[in-house]
Amino acid sequence: MAVTIDALPDQVWPWLVQLGGDRGGWYSWDHLDNAGRPSARHVHPEWQDLALGDYVKYRTRRHGYVDAWEVAALEPNRFLGLHGLSDLRGRSLDPRRPRPSAYTEGLWGFQLNELPGGRTRLVIGGYQVFRPRWLGRFVSYWLFPTVVWIMQARMLAVLRRTVERAAGGRAGTNPHP
Repeated sequence: MAVTIDALPDQVWPWLVQLGGDRGGWYSWDHLDNAGRPSARHVHPEWQDLALGDYVKYRTRRHGYVDAWEVAALEPNRFLGLHGLSDLRGRSLDPRRPRPSAYTEGLWGFQLNELPGGRTRLVIGGYQVFRPRWLGRFVSYWLFPTVVWIMQARMLAVLRRTVERAAGGRAGTNPHP
């Protein structure tokens, strides 16, 4: 999935760096993916430090903050790569240890491509595997595509609107969407 944002990559990047339930949120349907806490509407300096090996957390109503994604690749203003590995209850697993019989593992990437006219193309992609395989087939073919499409489409729309407002109100000025 992708969206064109009327802002430079260095204006989009701070919003990606502050992703997470204990930070700026997920910019999607907050009542679903952030336990009702609204996503950030401004760039927060205290959330701008992100390093390889850091965890981006997910917020749940029952368990509070849970390590969801480990920062696996980080190229400022260009690419953010996240890696998730957990049991089916959402508890993080050590990637150096053998996998249990039931788990999920995924990659989630955010690429920023500068375009002419001070615009950025934000491309989001990922891959998820579930074990046991029968569960993976069900989730990957029936449930996951719909949920991911709905949540990521909302994330892209909210990011575009929020970044453009913060970048000086250039939303709607692009003659070539």
